[in-house]
Amino acid sequence: MRGLIASSLGATCAAALCLPLALPSGALAAEPSSRTDSLAGSTRSLPLAPLSSDRAGGQPRAQGLIRKDVLPFSLVGVVWDNPGTELAGRVEVRTRSKDTGAWSAWQQLETHNQEHAADSGTEEGTATGRRGSTAPLWVGASDGVEIRVTADGAGKRGGTEEPGTHEHATDEGEGRDVAPAGLPEGLRLELVDPGEDPPPAGPPSDNPRATNLTVESAASSAVNAELAPLGASVIPELTKEQTESDLVESRGLAAKPYIGPRPRIVTRQGWGADEKLRESGFGYTKSVKAAFVHHSATGNNYTCAQAPSVLRSIYRYHVKSSGWRDFGYNFAVDKCGNIYEGRAGGVAKPVLGAHTLGFNTNSTGIAVLGSYQGTTPPKAAVTAVARLTAWKLGLHGANPKGRTTLVSAGSNLYKKGKKVSLNVISGHRDGFATECPGAKLYGKLGTARTSAATYQGR
Repeated sequence: MRGLIASSLGATCAAALCLPLALPSGALAAEPSSRTDSLAGSTRSLPLAPLSSDRAGGQPRAQGLIRKDVLPFSLVGVVWDNPGTELAGRVEVRTRSKDTGAWSAWQQLETHNQEHAADSGTEEGTATGRRGSTAPLWVGASDGVEIRVTADGAGKRGGTEEPGTHEHATDEGEGRDVAPAGLPEGLRLELVDPGEDPPPAGPPSDNPRATNLTVESAASSAVNAELAPLGASVIPELTKEQTESDLVESRGLAAKPYIGPRPRIVTRQGWGADEKLRESGFGYTKSVKAAFVHHSATGNNYTCAQAPSVLRSIYRYHVKSSGWRDFGYNFAVDKCGNIYEGRAGGVAKPVLGAHTLGFNTNSTGIAVLGSYQGTTPPKAAVTAVARLTAWKLGLHGANPKGRTTLVSAGSNLYKKGKKVSLNVISGHRDGFATECPGAKLYGKLGTARTSAATYQGR
């Protein structure tokens, strides 16, 4: 993957410095957003302490922090030293609202998060600096925290209170080590402050300028140059006719393609990604044969106006806390149906993500912000998934109602090298034994498939 990353970086930097004066079809001139480095948030990492003298496997069976005053934060998670070790236990946190001073009830964090990571054996999957981690939880603006982490019995696997969570490994699959009757070493509480929202984009201009972009932001934006001007906060939607015309013209197609209208997409610049956090290059796969739908498991206690802050927090948690090279998912969708660019590299390109362990190659990952095991996802979010997949899969000739074959890179369901037949629009649980994307969201994927195919004109 290093070759891909290195070559793409050079091409992107060149594109950032040599953008055409003429805008591509469908692109609207816009003043670039302000640089994001001044809006950057922060991450604070606090080591957990023993809560009892009871020990197992050399480690305390309970660790945590008693009520503690801290600087403001909005998202929490727990990390540990070895990314190959599973936290077999229960993680609960309560926080104090910065606005009201009231303490929340105890909330449980999803302990199994590694299945959203890069594939085993890849450069990103074996990079130094990676850590084991829980799923992050959005708690809103807070200035106090209390946490307790309790180990399960010997050999047990942790999870949520509901039975069957992440416990469906098969004999042919490949799993992770479970810490022996204790907790992993190096447990730390991560407190993430998303920083400020970026200012609104300036008024349209006939001559877009990008002098206020950092080099990193210019590179991230340049890979979308065929869709929007450098520094744009939003890639505008197109009609189906415009989308088809652009694709026919750019690829010299003889027949009209099956593709849905390009949806409106908020760029990384639009949600305020600090491009200095991620690795500098971009990684690509050959094609996009399937879309894996996830829920972020970050909770549903957010407003759509807060979605950019949630994204900045998850991004910072993926990179700074978990040691990933960038935001893991290729796209995100909020409860109001807004679509966001995820991992950098270009929304129309086959960007290699870190979302479905074992099946990141030739796929794209879409995270619906929230937790949807027991909560029904809003109709707007399901519609957005359908619109996004109709366009993204259409770029690669994929039928949303069809099936495709992917080769497993190794998961707890399918061993490395196994050819697996999957729905073109699949849930995370189809490639990995996991609860994700939650039973309620998973139950809506049939609707998304049908709608996406209709958008494509099938």
